[in-house]
Amino acid sequence: MALTDLVEQFAQHVAAQTDAIWQGDSKLGNKHAKQYIAAFDKLRARGDAGRDALAALLTHPRMDVRVKAAAYLLRHCTGEAMRVLEDAAKGEGMIPFIASQVLQNWNEGTWNLDPGP
Repeated sequence: MALTDLVEQFAQHVAAQTDAIWQGDSKLGNKHAKQYIAAFDKLRARGDAGRDALAALLTHPRMDVRVKAAAYLLRHCTGEAMRVLEDAAKGEGMIPFIASQVLQNWNEGTWNLDPGP
């Protein structure tokens, strides 16, 4: 599968998870979470090329997609990912809260979404 297809799957399932959560459907949200995690695992299996492809989502129009991509890319492109998370964390609501939690985990050394190759 092409890297762009995997990146698109990641973005679609992150957005679908957020939408499901807002509708109160955690079961559907969890289904979409498994799908974006699977897409990330396939991207990670491609090494830095997969991570570089995912970095395109750091400018995605949806904040939830940008934040989730940044959360997974902190080790790979720390500066850019931090900027996305810090910008999002300035707001209020669920996604800014998630961004602030990711930053806290990173700063405390407990972040582990992409431990490496």
